[in-house]
Amino acid sequence: MPTIRPSRDEDVAAITAIYAHHVLHGTGTFETEPPTEADMASRRADVLARNLPYLVAEQDGEVLGFAYCNWFKPRPAYRFSAEDSIYIADSARGQGLGAKLLAELTKAAEAVGVRKLMAVIGDSANLGSVGVHRAQGFSHVGVFKDCGWKFGQWRDIVLMEKVIGEGSTTSPE
Repeated sequence: MPTIRPSRDEDVAAITAIYAHHVLHGTGTFETEPPTEADMASRRADVLARNLPYLVAEQDGEVLGFAYCNWFKPRPAYRFSAEDSIYIADSARGQGLGAKLLAELTKAAEAVGVRKLMAVIGDSANLGSVGVHRAQGFSHVGVFKDCGWKFGQWRDIVLMEKVIGEGSTTSPE
């Protein structure tokens, strides 16, 4: 049974390897060149510096996936809306790990004041990610058609959202 926990510095190598696989073989990210370990460490540090969660799923000492959220946009008015990211090791796909990570990420995001989580899912054919988000209570908002070019084809972006905590029913301040 995997454990979901906050990421640590020593997880960055595994996080980098998992993400590199998705960059090179998947359409969940529109990056085309895998970032270096230093790049991923910097990205993680940026998330943590914003007091946002960055989690890993670990089993028997092996990191099998990671999830984090970051501000949807850098403008101050967006400071209660975050975009989630979830990546699972190829060997661990289809075992419910994405749902577990997303559930824990949602709790952690709510704990730091996030009121809305948004998913910007690369490729409308990414049914696994769409399904995980739907199962976790995300609603379909729309699709940006043909806005990414990867693997010789135009790719869509699926937009989903989930209100968490008190959402917009109260002032966050």
